[in-house]
Amino acid sequence: IVPSRSKVDQFLTTSYYSKACPLAESIVQATMKASFRLHPRIAPAMLKLLFSDCFVQGYDASVLISGPNTERTAEANLNLRGFDVIEVIKSQIESVCPGVVSCADILALAAREAVVLTKGPYWEVKLGRRDGNVSLAANVKSLPSQTDSLTEMLRIFANYGLNTEDFVALIGQ
Repeated sequence: IVPSRSKVDQFLTTSYYSKACPLAESIVQATMKASFRLHPRIAPAMLKLLFSDCFVQGYDASVLISGPNTERTAEANLNLRGFDVIEVIKSQIESVCPGVVSCADILALAAREAVVLTKGPYWEVKLGRRDGNVSLAANVKSLPSQTDSLTEMLRIFANYGLNTEDFVALIGQ
C-alpha cells in the first residue's frame, strides 16, 4: 500500500533503526514466520490491519489503540485480527531496544513479511514513522464499506492515490 506522498515521507529511511535497534527487522521477520507456520491466515489479516490503519489517519498505528470508541472497536473493524502478533513483536523488540521502534513501523514491517511469506514480493520498508495517540471510532467512516458501490470504492481509493489494480489487490473484488 503506497498512498499519496506526504511531507513525512522525506524523513523516512530504510536504515532508520540500523544503529538504535539493528535487530528490529529480524525480530519482526522471525515472529511473523513462526506465527504464519501456526496460523497461515495471519498473512491476509496483517495486510487488512495495515490497510485499516492507513486509510483512516495514515500509517500511525492508531488502529492498535485499545479502549472504548477507538478505531479498533469501530463496527467496521470488529473482524480485524493480528493484534496479538503485533503485541508479541512489540514486546520482543522492547526487550532489546526499549522505547525505540514505533508500532506504526512494526505494523508496516509485519505486513511486508506477510506478503513475503505468501510468496509475494519483498520490498524495502521506509521506517521512522511516529505512533499516533488519537484513535476515534468515528474516523473509521473513511474506510470503504461493503455497501459502497464499485464506483464509490474506486473513488475512495483514488483519493489516496491508489488505482484499480491496487483496489483489486487489497479488496479482492
